[in-house]
Amino acid sequence: MTDKPPVTAAVRVLREHKVAFTDHLYAYEEKGGTAVSSRELGVDEHAVIKTLIMEDENKRPLIVLMHGDREVSTKNLARLIGVKTISPCNPEVANRHSGYMVGGTSPFGTKKAMPIYMQESIAALPKIYINGGKRGYLVGIAPQLVIDILKPTLADIAA
Repeated sequence: MTDKPPVTAAVRVLREHKVAFTDHLYAYEEKGGTAVSSRELGVDEHAVIKTLIMEDENKRPLIVLMHGDREVSTKNLARLIGVKTISPCNPEVANRHSGYMVGGTSPFGTKKAMPIYMQESIAALPKIYINGGKRGYLVGIAPQLVIDILKPTLADIAA
C-alpha cells in the first residue's frame, strides 16, 4: 500500500475550500465497513461517518451521512422529506450518482449534486473521519467544516 494520499475529487473540493483535514489510509476490506476503518485507524466507530447513497420511490437520489455504529431510519427520513419510501441504491446506481465506487463514496465532489441529510449528533463531535473518495482512505475533519461546505439538512434520522 502506498503512503501517499490519493488526490480524488473529494480532496480537490476540500483543497478548493481551503479547509484543514488529515489523511488516513488503511487496508480496505470488502464488506468491512466502518468497523474495519475504525479498528485500522484506532478511532471510535461513532466518529467514522458513513456516506450512503439512497433514493426515494421516484428514484431521486440523496446522500445520508450517519455514524458508523448507527443505522439510518429510512422511515424517519422519508417522513422528514415528505416521500413514501427511502431505500439504499444498489451499488451500480450509487456509483453512477456519486462517481465513486461503493466503499469509497465521499459526500464531497460527487458527480451529481444531491440533497444531503446528516445525522444531527455528528455536529457535536470534535472530529470525524469521512471517506476521501477512495476505498481505504478517510479524511479527518471538523464536522462544522463539513456542514459549511456541504450545507446538509441536519436531522435525527438514526434508527
